[in-house]
Amino acid sequence: MLYLHGIGHFHPENVITNRFLEELEIGTDEAWILERVGIRERRTVLPLDYILRTRNRDPRAAHEASLYRNAETAAAAAKMAIARAGLGPDDIGLVISGCCAPERTTPAEAATVAAELGIDAPCLDVNSACTTFGMQIDLIDRMAANRLPPFVLAVQPENFTRSIDFGDRSSAVLFGDGSTAAVLSATVKARAAFLKSSCGTNAKAWQKVMIPHSGHFCQDGHAVQGFAIRRMTESVRSLREASGNDDGRSNGGRFRFIGHQANLGALRTVCERAGIASEEHWSNVEQFGNTGAAGGSSVLSEHWEELRPGDRVAVCLVGAGLTWVHLLLAVEGKPCPGGFGKSEYLEKAIL
Repeated sequence: MLYLHGIGHFHPENVITNRFLEELEIGTDEAWILERVGIRERRTVLPLDYILRTRNRDPRAAHEASLYRNAETAAAAAKMAIARAGLGPDDIGLVISGCCAPERTTPAEAATVAAELGIDAPCLDVNSACTTFGMQIDLIDRMAANRLPPFVLAVQPENFTRSIDFGDRSSAVLFGDGSTAAVLSATVKARAAFLKSSCGTNAKAWQKVMIPHSGHFCQDGHAVQGFAIRRMTESVRSLREASGNDDGRSNGGRFRFIGHQANLGALRTVCERAGIASEEHWSNVEQFGNTGAAGGSSVLSEHWEELRPGDRVAVCLVGAGLTWVHLLLAVEGKPCPGGFGKSEYLEKAIL
């Protein structure tokens, strides 16, 4: 069991609308985009005039043009997570970072995030593309509790648009930028905890999705979407069964499903096949597009204040590799008056 003390998210302010993509003259319009992927807007760390002028032909130039560094966007999400946990930077004993597109190969991006936050703690990266958040949870849960510090910060700074060819409509319409962070503990109790985690990799299909060194994102979209739908459907079915939930209720709360935020149509197909009602499905792909490793976790962060005792949340992620992870989050107890943080409440939490 791994306790979740706080979670945070950040999306940059520049908005890529479907109308903006029409202006790129890449053979797409809003009707085409909504029909195929259901996305209305995305956020980007890039200046819009840079995208219009260059279509991001050279991803290396995108790093120079970027309005934010990964460390800055990760720190913004982490500050929210740490505040929600009722903690300070000095309470964090380990920082783990990961995403689809790190800014550099060395040093570990976790070190740059820790420096941005003023955290003095061991740092390492765990990257697993769009499943990074889930893989980090699963890995931390597998670590010996007596060797872990009381609080671990896991961040996912995903500024994917630097790697997108905006002359290619098949990828330009999909991706946006976002960052997330979570404060976790194996020993200090909280009102929310991951009860179950499972992961896997279909390694023989690793070439289906990739970002070559200094290159653009590319994928076999048909194969990847088929894999995503099958895996998420299997995952949410198994987690719903594990939660003892057959009618949308569990322990007085609700069952919720959060999937990989890549395509609204694919998510709706999963819901139809798994019997997930629309009110049980949480998503934000329509507003932010595919934000890679920050997708599912940003949805959870947006709904953090809505979680109630008895709720169960199935987080089902897929990504390059081809990898998959599913997590079952359980919520018990009541939020303390000042929020979800470290207080007398933690000593009385049910979990």
